[in-house]
Amino acid sequence: MNLDAARTTFFEECQELLGQMEQILLAFEAGTQEEDAVNGLFRAAHTIKGSAGLFGFDDVVRFTHVVESVLDRLRSGMIAIGGELVGTLLASRDHIGALVAAAASDEPLPPETMGRGDELIAQLEAYLPPPAENPPAAGTPSGPEAALAASGGGPLGADTWHLSLRFNTDVLRMGMDPLAFIRYLTTLGDIVHMDTLPDALPSIEDCDPEACHLGFEVDLRSAASRQEIESVFEFVQDDAQIRILPPHARAEEYIALIQELPEDSGRIGEILVAGGALTRRELEDALREQASAAGTTALAAPRLGEILMKTGAVSPPVVEAALEKQKRGEERRSAEARSVKVPADKLDRLIDLVGELVIAGASTQLLAQRARQGELLESASQAMRLVEEVRDAALRLRMVQIGDVFGRFPRVVRDVSRELGKDIELKVSGAETELDKSMVERLGDPLMHLLRNAMDHGLETTEARLACGKPARGTVSLGARHESGSIVIEVGDDGRGLDRERILKKAVERGLVQESQSLEDGEIYRLILEPGFSTAELVTNLSGRGVGMDVVKSSIEALRGTVEIHSRPGEGTCMRLTLPLTLAIIDGFLVGVGGARFVLPLDMVVECIELPDGGEANDRDYLNLRGQVLPFLRLRELFEVPQRAPRRQNVVVVQYGGRQAGLAVDGLMGECQTVIKPLGVLFERLRGISGSTILASGEVGLILDVPQLIQLATDSEGRKTGNAARQRAVQS
Repeated sequence: MNLDAARTTFFEECQELLGQMEQILLAFEAGTQEEDAVNGLFRAAHTIKGSAGLFGFDDVVRFTHVVESVLDRLRSGMIAIGGELVGTLLASRDHIGALVAAAASDEPLPPETMGRGDELIAQLEAYLPPPAENPPAAGTPSGPEAALAASGGGPLGADTWHLSLRFNTDVLRMGMDPLAFIRYLTTLGDIVHMDTLPDALPSIEDCDPEACHLGFEVDLRSAASRQEIESVFEFVQDDAQIRILPPHARAEEYIALIQELPEDSGRIGEILVAGGALTRRELEDALREQASAAGTTALAAPRLGEILMKTGAVSPPVVEAALEKQKRGEERRSAEARSVKVPADKLDRLIDLVGELVIAGASTQLLAQRARQGELLESASQAMRLVEEVRDAALRLRMVQIGDVFGRFPRVVRDVSRELGKDIELKVSGAETELDKSMVERLGDPLMHLLRNAMDHGLETTEARLACGKPARGTVSLGARHESGSIVIEVGDDGRGLDRERILKKAVERGLVQESQSLEDGEIYRLILEPGFSTAELVTNLSGRGVGMDVVKSSIEALRGTVEIHSRPGEGTCMRLTLPLTLAIIDGFLVGVGGARFVLPLDMVVECIELPDGGEANDRDYLNLRGQVLPFLRLRELFEVPQRAPRRQNVVVVQYGGRQAGLAVDGLMGECQTVIKPLGVLFERLRGISGSTILASGEVGLILDVPQLIQLATDSEGRKTGNAARQRAVQS
């Protein structure tokens, strides 16, 4: 992996880790955290700090180190979690995100970001112990006497490491002083005891003053990790035998860390290294010893775990924990299929090719029908069935869980509830529901606005809720589910509900409806989706300017979805979004008007009837369907098709968002699979058209925009009705 790819991976992993930190902290605040949540927080911060250090992002390292220190005290039980600490850690998490974003853009930190970091460090340091009165200067050697004086006995503590050092005789000739390494250890902690071993000293006549014959046994009290201690001897590792034995109390920590590792079927040595119980060098030494033993004896080579326990590098309980983790990983690997990561652009290319395959398959089937050869037709039908299976399988590859979007909202609800001074709980359901990745990416902003609206306008204040006999805590809900081949997302609240009369009055004032019009509740509620419509008396930072709900509507309609509004006064409101599973390939219904071919989304087609014959039907903009009056639109007139209309025409009844309309066409040509193609810049604003497709015959078909056609039909009917009413009024 090159450096640029590694940096990209680092930034992606940072976003995942920051997301994990946010979820854990919000769970702490809600009291729903898991047993090992603190360790998860610490691991996330530690991973970010370590990876940032590899790329030289010093600002990230410095700040995250302070956060990590607080989390270390938290997981050791020295401090307790509370609302104030959670708030500080959430703000720190946001600041880490800002630092990472600055690193990704290769731009200097803004002064306000630096100032915010200093404020947070001051808040975090309140949870840390005060520094020692006279600490040794970091990185400053204190002389051999000071190092030796610091080694003056004392019992070993639970955080004391034992180092066994044996330098090669040529280490001095290579310009390295063994005592310099011991001095540097004092920057990591305190040397509580040190023995100098002269057992390898030769006789006085054979002694070489430029050779090193001494060994050292050092007890180091330090909170440093094994990797940090081993890094002290990085430049002398090939010229010394170094054994690092962990504190006795660390065994339980290593076991816990090993148990938290992903259950991959790795080798036991790799598991021990990943859990921090073993360094990479110690593993390599043990493997060499194992290979050497295998070559010198006819018996089976000793197991790696036995060698590690024999040398004292790892305690038996830690080895047993690693073996158990290895066993579970192997069981999981055998039970689960292996997965691979595929770039999104490759999936998009696959979907494009599948779309072309669908078109080619439909064309082949059409040719087989024209040839009227039974065997060819049967073969083409079989191929088409396989194409449909390939299509469905390819579309499933693009499906992702909507929980990826839902996961960002608990933090939003927390922050907004504090800003509004309301006690709000978010209930999430159906986060595992899957839909097309491209749709998930475009749902974030509409859902964000609906949630903010529910919290700001939907939910009452605590005092108002108590006065109404409601619980003080308000609830907003966010749910998703599959329903009849579509995705349904609902955003609800248990607040005051929509004020029907107030909405109607505002709509009349703005000229959106006539005062004499009789409207159903659903039609009145839909008026809040009109541009600039707002009944809020107070403009807040969140809402009240009439900007947003129309954007929600247009965003959902751009995804071929619908918005429905249900509300009960005093009980709450529910915004229901219905979306297709995918935007790439749809089932369509093909119709003809003159020489033109149009496709209607099949899920919006209700029924087809023959257009009643007679001049009266041709003059009306509405249709009487079994006593139901439907708006009526002639596609021939709308699209200015030049050919003469046939004597017999048909009507396709379509439905969208609870409203229906009739569309007059010349011919009904049946169902078809439709690969949606963009219209291009020249035609993207064409009225009543949402896309194009290639038909089985090779012709271009236009995909009709059903919501817009229903609106055009409704507006046309309204204009005719209004003109007729005005004429009657004049005549009377």
